[in-house]
Amino acid sequence: MKTNTKTRKTIRDITISAMIAAVYIAVTSAVAPFGFEAIQFRVSEALTVLPFIFPQSIMGIFIGCLISNLLSPFGALDIILGSLASLIAAIWTSRMKSKYLAPLPPVVVNAVVVGFLIAFSASGNNFSGFNMAIFYTNVATVGLSQAVVCYGLGLPLITVMQKLFSKLKREI
Repeated sequence: MKTNTKTRKTIRDITISAMIAAVYIAVTSAVAPFGFEAIQFRVSEALTVLPFIFPQSIMGIFIGCLISNLLSPFGALDIILGSLASLIAAIWTSRMKSKYLAPLPPVVVNAVVVGFLIAFSASGNNFSGFNMAIFYTNVATVGLSQAVVCYGLGLPLITVMQKLFSKLKREI
């Protein structure tokens, strides 16, 4: 059976997305206690820079985050909002013009969304008890820990992947 170029591309894109989701889930699960608090070093977040070079990785990151967030102590709120934050950050990352800016969307989006989730949970999931000081503190701590992962691991990942794939393209 012959497949056309469009079918091969679609199968390749789905495969890449599935592999990224699987790696995201595996890495998050391996270091789960460090990925769900105000200071969170979710190492799998280094993968959130991949849409800069592989736009087809957007759904893999979203699905990987969605499944990983099933482990979250913040429940349905994190499963839904945290996963949507990763989706928005991945789309934004795919539109960045510089690899040095590629880690910025996951840092900013997760700092605000996860900062809100933690503060909202601390208020007993009640807006009347919502404390802006707790929110700002969590934005800072989540943003800082996210920056360490996305810039410290994600940026080198982009560099290595770009070199690897430019070499593969020359050999093909």
